[in-house]
Amino acid sequence: MSQSCIRPLIVSPDTLRGDGDQAARTPPGQSLTSKWPVLHFGEVPDLQKRSWKLVIDGLCKNPLVLDWDSFMQLPQVEVACDIHCVTRWSRLDNRFIGVSTRAIIDLVEPSSEAKYVIQHADSDPDGKWTTNLPLHAFTSEDCLLAWSHDGSPLTPDHGGPVRTIVPQRYSWKGAKWIRRIELAAEDRPGFWELNGYHNEGNPWLEERSGW
Repeated sequence: MSQSCIRPLIVSPDTLRGDGDQAARTPPGQSLTSKWPVLHFGEVPDLQKRSWKLVIDGLCKNPLVLDWDSFMQLPQVEVACDIHCVTRWSRLDNRFIGVSTRAIIDLVEPSSEAKYVIQHADSDPDGKWTTNLPLHAFTSEDCLLAWSHDGSPLTPDHGGPVRTIVPQRYSWKGAKWIRRIELAAEDRPGFWELNGYHNEGNPWLEERSGW
């Protein structure tokens, strides 16, 4: 995909902290890494682009199913952001390309009752792995469904072909191997939230544990 097809760069608010000062951009309790560690629950699924599909449904007017080609035909954005893992590492100055979550949600026209987003991932063979976010957090300007990181397609172990990136939350709040986005009226904690992680996951507030 040519750069001319991508909207001007979006810079995450957290990446602007400290005007380039790495210490100011690093949340409390975190250590910087130049690598991108691989962490997830379950096996890495064998997802091929030709068979990948994304369902967007729930409380919305126009439920939608996107295959790879239709996903790639949507307007593309590039986001510069820092990412933070609850296991205490942070990686600064990432560049992701994908489709804005706000654009995806606008396509399906959520109902007035829709207040939360439940992300479903393909890592769990039982189909029970989810993570939850308020709708306003999921549709922040710097959130996207990414297929590229630092100029290369996402590898399967990092959530390829498509994963959610939510820079202003710990990384588990952005589902790898995203397969469904469900709009809901009520909050519904997901896999890690039910196993002791914080329901919000704000790295600047060190919202790691919910217990």
